[in-house]
Amino acid sequence: MPKKKTTPRTESVNNDVQRADQNIEVCHRLIDELTGLRRTLLDRESAMADALAQVSPRFRESARNLIHYLALRVRDLRPLQEQLAWLGLSSLGRSESHVLANLDKVLSLLHRITGQPWSDRSAEEPAGSVSSRRLLETHAVDLLGDYPQGRPVRIMVTLPSTAAHDFSVVRELVDAGMDIARINCAHDGAEDWQAMADHVRRAAKASQRTVHILMDLGGPKIRTGEVEPRPAILRLRPRRDEYGRAYRPYRLGLRPNDLFEVQDSVDGCIGVDAKWLAHLREGAQIDFADARGAKRHLLIVHCEDNLAIAEGLQTAYLSPQTILTIKGADNKKWGATPAGHIEALPGVLHLYRGDTLRVTKAGLGEAALYHDGSDQVIREVAHIACTLPEVIDQVNVGERIWFDDGRIGGIVRRTSAGALDVEVTQARDQGEKLVADKGINLPDSNLDLPALTEKDLADLQVAATLADMVGMSFVQRPQDVYRLRNELIGLGRADMGLVLKIETLKGFERLPELMLAAMSGERAGVMIARGDLAVECGYERLAEVQEEILWCAEAAHMPVIWATQVLETLAKTGLPSRAEISDAGLGVRAECVMLNKGPYITSAIRTLDDILRRMAHHQDKKRSLLRALRSWVG
Repeated sequence: MPKKKTTPRTESVNNDVQRADQNIEVCHRLIDELTGLRRTLLDRESAMADALAQVSPRFRESARNLIHYLALRVRDLRPLQEQLAWLGLSSLGRSESHVLANLDKVLSLLHRITGQPWSDRSAEEPAGSVSSRRLLETHAVDLLGDYPQGRPVRIMVTLPSTAAHDFSVVRELVDAGMDIARINCAHDGAEDWQAMADHVRRAAKASQRTVHILMDLGGPKIRTGEVEPRPAILRLRPRRDEYGRAYRPYRLGLRPNDLFEVQDSVDGCIGVDAKWLAHLREGAQIDFADARGAKRHLLIVHCEDNLAIAEGLQTAYLSPQTILTIKGADNKKWGATPAGHIEALPGVLHLYRGDTLRVTKAGLGEAALYHDGSDQVIREVAHIACTLPEVIDQVNVGERIWFDDGRIGGIVRRTSAGALDVEVTQARDQGEKLVADKGINLPDSNLDLPALTEKDLADLQVAATLADMVGMSFVQRPQDVYRLRNELIGLGRADMGLVLKIETLKGFERLPELMLAAMSGERAGVMIARGDLAVECGYERLAEVQEEILWCAEAAHMPVIWATQVLETLAKTGLPSRAEISDAGLGVRAECVMLNKGPYITSAIRTLDDILRRMAHHQDKKRSLLRALRSWVG
């Protein structure tokens, strides 16, 4: 019997039927896979019952969703996402805030496609797409205060020390758009913090706004110790053009030794004998041999009570042994005085790749010593102390160590009871300078350090009377979070907000545990402290790490503070870089962006305010908002 001839139309219908059958088959497989995944989420929630029991009722549903999100992300979902996207369904890519609800919606649609019954399960779900957004907004308002009008993100600013005694500094910050004032407890003291807080409240009242206060506890700071100071030398240099010709003299201030204070309008200032100073007149010449034995001359250009200003056109090095003499009209020298109040220069270690640096428990840091004046054979390696000596015993051979925000890196090659020998592996070709009070990071070391020092506990008592929230620095263990909560309860401030500052690799790795611990209170948030975090995890990994923190916080409906070096060049110099403008735009995905202090901070606040208002029309967390385009549409 001859085969029935098929027409193009018949062939098309057959292909459609075949594709529909394939789609149904795919849908059945997906239903099985997603049902198993749903069961995994609920099993994980049951296993975490004890942890959930410690969470405040205010955060209970958010904590459930966080647990679901973590269970969801245990496996690689990319193959599953591909199949869901092929069917035109949600690929779970924006489900952080409502994991179970999103999963159930997909299952519901798959059941409808395959003609299977589906019962509403919303009662089991901790949050939906709308209610999750409300939960995040509620938690953000509780911790950070109301949203500024027309801007979905608050602006936090670190107060400078001058804010303690100059009300106008704070008033300018509030008027520029500061919503939260940050007081860094690593600087200044209790009286200064009280004055800053008073100025913030006063400025907020005058502007008819509410401005919250965050006080940051210092935490266990691992820093470099003191370095042997260099000789007391004051170097004075004129400005020179490209040919080396001096075109602007340096200006040296001369003040009486007994009334000495630094003069800001000059390039340097020294103390001299008061009677000698009284003989100076404009036009007089001062002669001296500088610290190198070079003969130099100064011309007096200004005189007033207890101050004379001299100018010079030749580079000079003054030391306490330098003797100044006045040259009279008859060219005779008379009246001499030593140069006083010249401070020793801060100590510095010059380090190059391949050098050995010994990190000790105590002692004054010193540069390397060489045999018999040789610059090749080292008699004693350079060494510097660590401000937390107990760290030395917790570091192992082969672990990384970073100094000064990652400018100098090394590997621990040898350990002993009192020191670490570090091979410098990261430094510029021209070398690096290491001075006192610079940060030390040990990302590979399992350090057992309390998150709350004795100073922190004392500072917390002050913060409890002044601040709306407290920042916990270098937090790494859930028990430290519970301890801080208990301290606040003891101070009568159970209502105080807690901000987890994620600035170490260990803190990042334990973030979900830390967040669940923070949820034991009424108000909690996360700060992405990108400076130390970049050093700890590596700059190349920072973008990935900060993205994962944003996802995790959204799953917990916990507000995020985007911090460190936001518009820093603008705040310090008045001119932003292109890169930091783009970086500031990403801050719209957080609930607050933090700016650091600087002479142009008010300009930085206004610029950030403008960026955040614009970006709010384009981005909501991970979701792109499709506002009508004006640029290309006629």
